[in-house]
Amino acid sequence: MGNECLTLSIETAARMLGISRNLAYELARRGELPVPVIRLGERRMVVSKANLEKILLGDNGDKQGSGED
Repeated sequence: MGNECLTLSIETAARMLGISRNLAYELARRGELPVPVIRLGERRMVVSKANLEKILLGDNGDKQGSGED
């Protein structure tokens, strides 16, 4: 897997989501980002890169609309 980082900062996640840094931090604090926030200590927050990429690519595990009943 190499030295690739598996997490993203809230700032990077904000850029990927197309929202402001401030909004991303507010959503993270409220637990309303589309991916779970990983809290490191009292202030540091990161998100899983893989989880965010899945959401952005439309693969959120929801079978709704897939034609499978």
